[in-house]
Parts: sequence; structure tokens; C-alpha cells
Amino acid sequence: MSQPFGLSARGGLYTSLNQLEMLAQPGVASKLTNFEVDTDGGYRRINGFSLFGGGSSVRPNGDNKVLGIFVYADGVIVCSGTGIFFSQTGTSWISIAKQSVSSSGDNHSTFTGRSDLTRTSQGQVSFSLFEGTTDYGTVLICDGANKPYFFRMEGTGALTSRTFFGGEVTVDSTKAPAVGTIHDKHFVVGGAAGAENTIYFSATNDPESFTATGSGSIVLEDQVVGLASFRNDLIIFCKNSLFKLLNINDSSTITVQPITKNVGCLDANSIQEIAGDLLFLSPDGLRTVAGTVRIGDVELGSVSRPIQPTIKSIAANINNLTVTSAVLRSKSQYRLFYNTDGTANTTAKGVIATLTNEGFQYSETEGIKATAIASGFDKDGLEQTFHGDGDGYIYNHDTGNSFDYAGTASNISAAYQTPNLDFGDVGTKKTMRYVRLSMSPEGIIQPTLRVRFDYEDPAIAQPLDYVLDSIPLPSLFGSGVFGTNTFGAPADPLVRKSIQGSGNTVSFAVTSVDQNFPYTVNGLYIDYTPSGRR
Repeated sequence: MSQPFGLSARGGLYTSLNQLEMLAQPGVASKLTNFEVDTDGGYRRINGFSLFGGGSSVRPNGDNKVLGIFVYADGVIVCSGTGIFFSQTGTSWISIAKQSVSSSGDNHSTFTGRSDLTRTSQGQVSFSLFEGTTDYGTVLICDGANKPYFFRMEGTGALTSRTFFGGEVTVDSTKAPAVGTIHDKHFVVGGAAGAENTIYFSATNDPESFTATGSGSIVLEDQVVGLASFRNDLIIFCKNSLFKLLNINDSSTITVQPITKNVGCLDANSIQEIAGDLLFLSPDGLRTVAGTVRIGDVELGSVSRPIQPTIKSIAANINNLTVTSAVLRSKSQYRLFYNTDGTANTTAKGVIATLTNEGFQYSETEGIKATAIASGFDKDGLEQTFHGDGDGYIYNHDTGNSFDYAGTASNISAAYQTPNLDFGDVGTKKTMRYVRLSMSPEGIIQPTLRVRFDYEDPAIAQPLDYVLDSIPLPSLFGSGVFGTNTFGAPADPLVRKSIQGSGNTVSFAVTSVDQNFPYTVNGLYIDYTPSGRR
């Protein structure tokens, strides 16, 4: 007599559990590459990326590596090579690192005609936005090799009718801070060579002055790695510890208090705020800085246990990696990319952490070599996400159905694999009859189902892969296409596939290597027959 077994695709990727522990959590994934955990349930194949500017796209600075991206006004700011650039369309760029800009601002012609300010040995960039009272606010850029640079644009008409401001900011003589942030009306910087333990803060409401009223500096006992404004405090991420700065606007009570002396931050480019908490990469995993019910109190949490082997590998190689991260607010996602300069595009790695009701759930990316990524709101309040690569190209991130490297579309290779399932009894041999997959296609798709028995034992005959070529595409009124969509098909069709083979355990994998539409795997229903105990 046949027996049923069903599982819901939920829980995300787990690489830290042994096979017996995985048996108790059949909904999690033992492999989840180029899928993302859907906050509405299931695992969704990710979108691709496309050139910013489409077929007319140009690189801001030739084949120089992209060192930083920032969404600003109605365009994007990019740091590459020894320059800083701005574009609205991706089809042309203007250099915005200029010498001798007028204190009252330049018109477009005067500004673009000025000599470029060479940002010698520019490294990975830290961006801060001081909103103030201007149209788009002032962007402040730190790179660890040059003085901070500020850029501001005023006017809402065509780019040629706007007024431009820019120039270097002197913090302390020739100091070149590596990181900066805006906190309670101050521009705060740190991590400068020769002053690794010092943070400097600007004058009140004047991010371009570090000598006027309200400015100052504080020396800590550890090297500053990153900075982030969090509620009423400034969190100072150091190499081996964390501190918080209190009362920055009161010279009589300003103070630095330790949060922990046992946890540090590996890379400033991993620090992001998501859902009211700060997420960062520490030597022992991804951690959060979270507020508590007590005013002014914070707590540290470790949230990356499901993928701890991956995080451990990143930490062990941190000095050789380019790390970059961003939060996709519309998806409640934190995306972290980590690669070396020599990593091939096809093998480039990343981690996606999706915040669900059960906490963070994980998946991995392969084939997105991002050296810088940014997500932010444009002047119309719309979220825009971009990434850049080591060859100087800028891409619209999380869009389309292919990896559009340098304008050449490549397939997205995606794989979701279940744990090895024993259906409650590992000692009983089971003969498979059929499986039903609950899927949500967003267009025409043709994934493949792979079935493997007894931990992929090579001594056992394993069935050939099954192509899922009969997935009905549901029709929506006003958008269905005659001859393509299926009238009356459900939004989440159940796809039945007869399968062969037997074993004590079985795993299922849904894979695709194509440029078809995304799809979501919601769960599986398996029908099998117990056929003996051994």
C-alpha cells in the first residue's frame, strides 16, 4: 500500500547540520544556489542583472574596478580607479571629483570644465549622506587613501541647469579616514592611517568643517573598522571590540562606552541596517546589534548558524576578499558578496539572508561578481539597486532573467536540493511512485527534477533526470496570452511526475540552467510504497 509524504519548502539553506539532524527538518535545503527565500513562502529562483544604460551603456572609467556605488538624486555615483563619477542614465558619465570648485557653486559648464581631482590609490569607498535642507543632500566619500570628498547638486531641472558643489574635507592635516557616517547632525569618520584608533566628528550641522563649534575627536583602545548611527547612539565597530558614543552634542557629557570586548568586525562593507537592527560580519559569524526595551541598551545576537561553514570560510580568507553588501528593503533581504580579484564571473559567490517571521533564512548566489553594491531611494522615493564589477561595468541589480555580463546574456544556473529524506524510518526501503511539486511560475519555465537514493550511493542505479516540461502557466485577466497560458490553471500548479527507483533514503533537486522566467518551489508531495526492511 502506498504512503504519502509532504514537505513545505521553508527554513532556507542549512550547511551546518549533519545528515541525521537534517532528517528532522525536511523543508530546509541542503543546497540552495541562485534561489532566494520568499517571504510569502517557498524558494524563488532569483532575478538576474542587466547593464545600466542598456545597449548604449558605457563604463564610467574604462576597465577600472568599481570601488563604490551610491544612489543619489535621480542617478548614481560611482567610484572607480582614481575618479568619482555621476550618471542619470548609464549612457554617459560626468566626473564629479573636481579641483577649485567655487564655494557658491558652479554651473554645469564651469563644473565639468574644471580639472579633475585625482584620488590616488583610492580604495573601497564609504558613502554618507547629510540631508540638510538642500534638494538632494550632500554626499561625503571616504576611501582610506585621500581626504574625504563632498559633493552636492542643487536644482531640479535638467542636469545642465543645476548647480554643483564639491571639494576635499580636511579632518586633521592630511588624515585620510577609511569610513564615515552621519550621526545626529555630525559627520563622523575613523580608520585613518596613523590614527587607526581615533574617531573625528565635524561641527554641528556642518559636515565640511572639523574645526568649528561642535567638532572634536576621541581616541579609543582598539582600531576602528566601521561606524553606524543606531537610534540615539553611534556604534563604533573595532577590530576586536564594539563601542557606542553617547551625547555627541553635549561636550560635558559626551562619552564612549564599551558594548563588548570580545566581538569585533571583519569588514566595514558588511555593516547594514535591516528591520531596525545592525547586521555585520564578525569572526564568529553574522551578528546583529539590536535595541532592547531598556532605553539606550543594546544586545548582540548571532544569526548565521545555518550557514556557519560558509561564514567561517569567509572569515578565514577575509584579507584576500573584496566584501560588499546591501539591503533590498522591498524583499527584507541582506545581500553579501565576497570574491577575490582573480575569481571568475561564473564562480563568484554571495550570500542572501532573508528576514522572515522565523528569523533570517539563507541561500547562496553563484555567478554575480559584485565588487560594490548599493540599494537606495531615488528622488521619487523608488528603491533602486545597482552593482559594479571588477571590469568597470555598472548593472541594474535584481532584474531580468539572465546574468548580462558586459551586455552578453548568460544563463542563470539555479539548484534547490532537499535533505535526504527517510519518511520517518531510515530502516525501511521505499519504492517511489510519483511526486507532485507545488510551483509558482512567473512565465514559461522548464526546470529539471533530479532524484537520488541512499545519499547518492554510486553502487545503486540512480534514475535519469526528469524534465518538467508540462507546467501550466496560469492566465490572469488582461494579461494571458492565447496559445501560451492555460485557461483555468491555478496560480500555484501542482506538477505530477512519475518517478522510478527505490532506497532507504531519497533526495530531490529542482534545477534550471536557462534564461527563462523565475519560479517558486513551494513544496513537494511524494507517494511511495514501503517494500521491505533491512
